Amino acid sequence: MSYKNERIEKIIERELSSILLLEAKNQLLKFVSITKVSVTADLSYATIWFSVLGDENELVATSKALEDAKGYLRSELAKKLDLRKTPDLRFKYDESLAYGNKISKILEDINK
Repeated sequence: MSYKNERIEKIIERELSSILLLEAKNQLLKFVSITKVSVTADLSYATIWFSVLGDENELVATSKALEDAKGYLRSELAKKLDLRKTPDLRFKYDESLAYGNKISKILEDINK
């Protein structure tokens, strides 16, 4: 992967986090944490991994809210990025934090 792509990933991560926290109309989106961004070599797609605190219902609601806001988020990113074409956004839930919490809970239960 090129240095340029890595730089663009970090910029997208920072700007998207800022947009979600400060500008999003849906209150659910204010509790989303962007954990990683990956762009394709031709910059046509950006896969955004996110985490959210809460149960399965909140995850489903947040995923739907992100999909519904995809166009808005992409247009806001386009205003902040200096790219000829803004990548299409794809959102995926990052299960690593939930998995880590599950392992921690198991270890705590074993120690008790």
